[in-house]
Order: sequence, then C-alpha cells, then structure tokens
Amino acid sequence: MPPEVPMTRPGHGEESYSRLVWRRLRRSVSGMVGLVLVSLLVIVTIFGDFFAPMNPKEPGIAFAPPDHITFFAPDGGFSLMPYAYPIGETGELDPVTFQPVTGPDLGNPIVLGFFVEGSSYRLFGLVPAKVRFFGARDGQPVHFLGTDKFGRDIFSRGIVGARISLAIALIVVSITTTVGTLVGITSGYLGGRADTWLQRFVELVLAFPQLPLYLALASLIPATASSNVFLAFVVVVLAALGWAQLSREVRGKTLALARVDYVRAAMAVGAGDGRIILRHILPNVLSHVIVAVTLAIPTVVLLESFLGFLGFAVKPPLISWGLMLQDTSNFSVIGSYPWILSPVVFVLITVFAFNALGDGLRDAIDPY
Repeated sequence: MPPEVPMTRPGHGEESYSRLVWRRLRRSVSGMVGLVLVSLLVIVTIFGDFFAPMNPKEPGIAFAPPDHITFFAPDGGFSLMPYAYPIGETGELDPVTFQPVTGPDLGNPIVLGFFVEGSSYRLFGLVPAKVRFFGARDGQPVHFLGTDKFGRDIFSRGIVGARISLAIALIVVSITTTVGTLVGITSGYLGGRADTWLQRFVELVLAFPQLPLYLALASLIPATASSNVFLAFVVVVLAALGWAQLSREVRGKTLALARVDYVRAAMAVGAGDGRIILRHILPNVLSHVIVAVTLAIPTVVLLESFLGFLGFAVKPPLISWGLMLQDTSNFSVIGSYPWILSPVVFVLITVFAFNALGDGLRDAIDPY
C-alpha cells in the first residue's frame, strides 16, 4: 500500500486579512494613485517649511503673476534644470485695450535647483535650517503660483497652510469616528428602548440645518477672537454634527452581526457584552469605519475651506486654505488676478486623493 501523501494548500501559505486587503488594493489603479497622493501630501505637510520655496510670511510685490517656467535656457538651448522668468511689462500696448502687454522677462532668468539655500526657518519649530527642497539657486524670489494682495508667495502658503486644514480634518474625523462607532455599536447591540431613544437623538442631529449654524457662528464670533477660539469652535461644531451619519451606518452593520452564529455562541457561553462588542463586533465593523474615515477627511477639508471663504477662518500669522480663499470673495479681484484661486488646487488634490484611496479601500476590504 503506497504511503499517504500529506495534503498541502497551494500557494505560498496562509495570508492574513491585512495582506489580502493590500493585495486587492494593489490591483486598484485609483486606490494606488490615491495612496501615493495621500502619502506625498502627508510628507509635504509634515516637512512644509522644507518644501516651501519661500518664506510664506515674507511680503513682496502685491498680486505678482506666476513666473514663467521653462526648460529652455536664455540662449535657446534645452536644459534639464528649469528656468523661471519673472512676468513684467514688455513696453508694448494692446492695440484694442491700450493696456500694457506683459510677458516673461527673458533678460533676467532665475536658475532653479534642488536643495538650495533660502531664507532661514525652524524645522518642526525647533531645528534651525536654511536649505529648501526646490527654489532659486541664487536666493531670488520665485513665485510658481504668483503672490497675494500682500505680496506673499501663494505656493509656499498653500504648502504650509495644509497643516492647519488637515489638522482640523484629522481632529474632527477622529472625534466623529470614535463617537459615531461607539454610539452605533451600542445602539445596535442593546436594541429595545435604548436603541429607540438613541436613534431619535441621532435623527435630531441629522435633521439639524448645518449651513445656518455656520453662518450664525461666523457672525457671532467677534473679529478680535484669537485663532485658538476659532479652531475650538470649528472642531466642536463639525464634530457635534458629523458623528450621526456614521453611527447609523455602524448600527445597521451591528444589527446584522448580532444575529450571526459566532456572536450567538458567545452569548450562549456567557461572554459579557463588553467582550462580545470588542472581540466579535468591533473588528467586523472596522473595515467600514476605515473607509468612512478616508471619505470624511475631504468633506471636513471642504467645510473648512467654505468657512474660510465666508470669513470664518484662522487669524494671521496662522495659515490655512480657508484663510487663503478669503481673497477670492471679490469678483473684481478674481477677474484681474485669477491666480489667487490657486488654493482651490490644493483642496481639489486633497479631496481627490482621499476619495480615490477610500474607493480603493472599499473595494479591497469588501470585494463582494
């Protein structure tokens, strides 16, 4: 009788749940694009002073247009390192409007490079440094997206301003995720009268009109209030109104999980409610919570930008995307200096990155 051959599983052995999710995520083009963009966004935000080509608070020429960036040297030859040409008047007049015609000043090229020496700053607020990732080699001011009404570089302010905008989003999402998950699991697991009262309160929060509240806060908070007061109000208001929707979603999943066999078996052997929630229900709703977090962050970023457009933003010297968008409230300014809308690009990239990552994670975590 031939010896028995042990049965083996094909492949490279057992894989954990996280590895399976990562393998599915790698197959998603939008998910990987979002992951790369989010990773770059986090790195640039953490080391914002290093990546900003100029001091974001240094004044200069007001409403200076973006410099002309080209890979052609002044002699017309191709260069691997780009050149920047400031935009100035060419000395000619438009034959229709008789306005001065502007164009790149080819006589004053600015040589760009990596790891150049610029204005001094403190990395993380502690380490003094002067090296910047990209900028002019001779230390001249270079404006990739132009300047604002005070002559401050918009590109540098957008990079540094990501700290406040993303910090607000992360704090708000952390609070709403924690509260919404706990309320949803508690409501769905306990059921009965507790579930009824909790859901009536959740419906009250969901029915509360958010826009009138934002407008009321913008008018009630005095103009002399500090940035800390603004940050506290924004976090409290957004967190107080943002947890309800997630709690409804988590409650629905908890109601389904409370009826599966392994949860009923845990109840039958006398496991406590806390153990059942933490060991059996919470791990199964975390996949949905993770996706909800990636989709909630861009929502808060948009709200912060919207509040800043209404005038409800941090006060200088702090910088945020909402504060930068205050300059776009005047249509005449937008028509004359359209580059002040550049902060919208930072918001769009952030929203796209987190939404793409959220879509990829949703398909990877729950492919069915």
